[in-house]
Amino acid sequence: MNHVLNGLAANVALPSELVDRLIADADAETAGVLAGREDLTHEQALALVSRDPDTAQQLAHEGRLTAADIDPATQQDAALTLLDRRAGNAEWARVLVRDPLVRNRERLAACAGLPSDVVETLAADPDVRVVAELAVWTTPDRAAVLARHPHAEVRRSVAANKAAPPAVLAALLTGGRLPPARWCLVCDREETPFVHPPECPRPDCDLLPGESCDGSHDATVDETRQLALRNPATPTEAVVAFADHPSIRLRRLLAARPDLPPEVSERLATDRDPGVRADLAENPAIGATLIRAMAGDPDHDVRRGLARNPHVPLDVLAHLAGTTRIGSTLLPRVAAASPPEVEELARSANPEVRMLLAQRRDLPPEIRDALAADPDAKVVKSVAPHPGLSDATLRATVDRHGVRVVAAVAANPDATPALLADLTRHEPPVRKALRAVARHPRATAPALLACLSDRDAGPLAAGHPALPPPVIEELLTDTDPRTAEAAAANPSLPLAAMSDLVPRR
Repeated sequence: MNHVLNGLAANVALPSELVDRLIADADAETAGVLAGREDLTHEQALALVSRDPDTAQQLAHEGRLTAADIDPATQQDAALTLLDRRAGNAEWARVLVRDPLVRNRERLAACAGLPSDVVETLAADPDVRVVAELAVWTTPDRAAVLARHPHAEVRRSVAANKAAPPAVLAALLTGGRLPPARWCLVCDREETPFVHPPECPRPDCDLLPGESCDGSHDATVDETRQLALRNPATPTEAVVAFADHPSIRLRRLLAARPDLPPEVSERLATDRDPGVRADLAENPAIGATLIRAMAGDPDHDVRRGLARNPHVPLDVLAHLAGTTRIGSTLLPRVAAASPPEVEELARSANPEVRMLLAQRRDLPPEIRDALAADPDAKVVKSVAPHPGLSDATLRATVDRHGVRVVAAVAANPDATPALLADLTRHEPPVRKALRAVARHPRATAPALLACLSDRDAGPLAAGHPALPPPVIEELLTDTDPRTAEAAAANPSLPLAAMSDLVPRR
């Protein structure tokens, strides 16, 4: 791999004529990078495919190639990509449906808008994997037919289809009104009862560890139920019966559904498994009364789920903040707080609550500045990246709290170049701050030069356009390939240096 040429191939300042020269000698790695260039012309895309045919799929996905550029008989991947984007030729589907490679027929089955005769052929494909893929994406009418397929794998796929009729999904979930499946992927190839060992000695075996069948296809049936419970189109009246199901996994999936009736939510709130209660706690379907009742749950994950619930009352959230490790994250309820509620949160005696509020980036100036002057370092760390803070305020936070806030201050979009340079000289050094400075659009040469010696900040600084051009050129031969590649991708790399890097014919 030539890291420097890969970096150069990604350089947004690379002139078109140098792109042409790079295409002419590109290896597979560099060709893949070139295929991602936003300024690639149609002619350059065709030249790149000629140099490396494997780029056709990526270029088709990026919209650089059209149907007129693709031969479905020899460029199947690109043809399937265009069909998936509904930018291909419908006749291609009639060619690809007979492709001997199963993976190509599977990809075709996932495409929308296929001709009806192609869909019929895919539904009767001799490989059940193709039929199963079709079942995930097909129309309601076809899904209803495939739900009665004798292979359990196909039924499993129908359960994931959001277009499947609700009555069909209900039948797959409960097992009612459907004839029993006769096969699954396990009993297709093994005598039952069979459990696939975790360490399978057969190199050609594609069964997952633990997959099993006792003749009833129970593992696949269980997966079908899981997918049906995840499917929002499955009717509520069909899922509520699983509130008392012995499977913890099924009860957890039920607890996360947004259509839970209140009486089912109340039953799940006292479930013996904390994972079920935790999934319910985060569910926006539960109301304030149940949230209050669950706030005293002994399990930490349950309480943290309640804190993440968008409907948690603020007084409950304040209580949870004092008893639960929530972390420095913007919670939905805090993000939606009204102006009076924001003032209430800012006045909280609990620094954890103030820290949660400080995660917002749209605070009124007076509240933002008050939080920046907070005596608690974790509050200041949360608000330090907030736009609008003055240079004096940011410097004062560093003076008061030191290493605990340096990285957060370095991430502030309004940090001045002088402040950024000072932060790189902070004692003791803060490596996370160096990475933030190296990414900062306002960083200047003195700050970036200080970042180059750090293992992780160095490659980031090497790609910063404010780095002096002579330094960028020196970094092209750096022993760290990440740094050399970033330097080659730096748009401030002199044109002459770019030209010297590109092979000449």
